Amino acid sequence: MKVEEQIKTYIDSQAEPKRSDMQELHKFTLQVLPKCKLWFLDGKDETGKIVSNPNIGYGSYTIKYADGKSCEFYQIGLSANTTGISFYIMGIKDKIYLAKAYGERIGKASVTGYCIKFKKLKDINLDVLEEAILFGVQQEH
Repeated sequence: MKVEEQIKTYIDSQAEPKRSDMQELHKFTLQVLPKCKLWFLDGKDETGKIVSNPNIGYGSYTIKYADGKSCEFYQIGLSANTTGISFYIMGIKDKIYLAKAYGERIGKASVTGYCIKFKKLKDINLDVLEEAILFGVQQEH
């Protein structure tokens, strides 16, 4: 199954209103990052055990580990969670920057070092989310 089909199947599997919110966020992210690489992670490890929520990924950056190894990973992520939606901005070195720069302006969301979590799309300001996405993809890794 192609990545686009996996993403559609994942979004379609969500109950309303989360399904519509996820569709809108997917379209929105593709408008902000029109030429980005698309990813889909089903949340399972190599043995088939579920280790995380499924994630839609956008863009690409290289994660460098302390042992010197590295791997390619998505830079922006979108995932449904039990209470709403999580939007991930990976690779920001300053772990308090996201909350400090966007936390008060983004709307009804909790903002951590790399995650913006909210219940419904209408709870957040998309202009501020776009700023955060663009900041994230401009980081040097």
